[in-house]
Amino acid sequence: METRTPRFPFPLLAGLLLVVLVGPLPALSGGGELEAQAPDRETLARMAAEQTRPGMYELAELLAIPNVASDTVNIRRNAEWLAAAFQERGFTAEILPTEGNPLVWAERRFEGNDRTILFYAHYDGQPADPAAWGQEDPFQPVLKAPDPEEGFAAIPMERLDGEIDPEWRIFARSASDDKAPIVMLLRALDALEEEGITPGSDIRVILDGEEEAGSPDLPQAIRQYRDRLQADLMLIIDGPRHPSDAPTMRFGARGIMTLRLVTYGPAEPLHSGHYGNWAPNPAQRLAHLLASMKDQEGRVTIPGFYDGIRIPPEVRPFLDAVPDDEDRLLREMALGAPDSVDASLQAALQYPSLNVRGMGSGWIGDDARTIIPDTAVAEIDVRLVVESDHEHLFGLIADHIRGEGYHLMVDESPDLDVRRAHPRVASLHRGLAYPAYRTAMDHPQMTWVREAVDEAFEQDAVFLRTSGGTVPISPFVQELGLPAAGVPTVNPDNNQHSPNENLRVGHFTDGIRTLLSILAR
Repeated sequence: METRTPRFPFPLLAGLLLVVLVGPLPALSGGGELEAQAPDRETLARMAAEQTRPGMYELAELLAIPNVASDTVNIRRNAEWLAAAFQERGFTAEILPTEGNPLVWAERRFEGNDRTILFYAHYDGQPADPAAWGQEDPFQPVLKAPDPEEGFAAIPMERLDGEIDPEWRIFARSASDDKAPIVMLLRALDALEEEGITPGSDIRVILDGEEEAGSPDLPQAIRQYRDRLQADLMLIIDGPRHPSDAPTMRFGARGIMTLRLVTYGPAEPLHSGHYGNWAPNPAQRLAHLLASMKDQEGRVTIPGFYDGIRIPPEVRPFLDAVPDDEDRLLREMALGAPDSVDASLQAALQYPSLNVRGMGSGWIGDDARTIIPDTAVAEIDVRLVVESDHEHLFGLIADHIRGEGYHLMVDESPDLDVRRAHPRVASLHRGLAYPAYRTAMDHPQMTWVREAVDEAFEQDAVFLRTSGGTVPISPFVQELGLPAAGVPTVNPDNNQHSPNENLRVGHFTDGIRTLLSILAR
């Protein structure tokens, strides 16, 4: 089998050598000898290419079932389709009820394996506004080819029966997020079956039907079905590759806490001519309050916000190795300079953040009025890292607001008597909260996966310690004690959550190839 010299910093290499000295990695012992089991790079490419045509048709069939989380009838149809698809491949599969949308669970064991992978993906998708899409129905997949005038132009789906252009794309809601990775897994299993290759791991799959709605029922479901979810490691097949489009592996994700901060002025909006300079303006107070939380360089100034955050020296080389083109990002985003939380984008992602995601007070634009508003609102999200507890950070933010001279109401709004009794009044309301997760990049159950991702292609893989987006994986880690990592496969420019979501056909093939490399070991 063709191999390459590992590209890992010395501290990690030392850890791997220690494992070698005490014995073989447990992850490499399942499913027989690695050399006899894993196909070489050229064979992986051929196997994946052979699955592209039937896989794209199968994906189109699944995409045609609407999957917005609130549409419970069609969510059930999706779950039934997926359970049947895994059953056709020899899996035991069940639809597991929860307090909300069901989970789809599947399992297949293979003789001689002593390692189990739990794959996570979600089958629900974001709502879609048909008027904003370049096709009649976002849930009716359309195959499109690059077009110099239109960007992409529709072509018949039957074009897949001839020579396939990897630059073609299939447009539909959830084409990338997250139905394509599920079908990639199914087709990788088919490819192994056709080649007579037994997977080197037993396989469990759990498919979430509420991820785009925040997975509110997932923690309880994990406790309820924990015996079906036990595994040696968890792989999350969700999300796009790194913007460099290199094969990617993510070892963690930031969590999130959402807040709503409200400041209060007069009981009703007042004429600014009559009462300006006398009645306090809640919008200006909110602006001062938000400005007091961060400095001009973008660092949070709330005491204790960054406590416990330290990037170990041996991790810095991994962060520096990520090929972020920050100069290009600044040009494309029309930014003169980034915030200065740390020296790079990857380093900045290792800290909790405080972001104002929206503000509102009075009226703007053509509806602007000469008034002093009655309230001002800021919607805030706090991205969490493993070292930051959301309850602790919430307390720090609340104490800071009080320290600025405000009478603060938590999770309730003040009545008029409270507003009369205090010169400055604010309320802070909690929304959702999900912890972060992070697995050590040299964890024994991850080293072989990292090698599989890195060796499947000519291009070196990108390994991310922490990704910025939040996925509901921490309940699995906390409840089951699983090491977890993400193996994203879809094109970075897929427009997930936006109109005209799409999947590049070449990335579909590459995704099958990535999963083949993992499953065959």
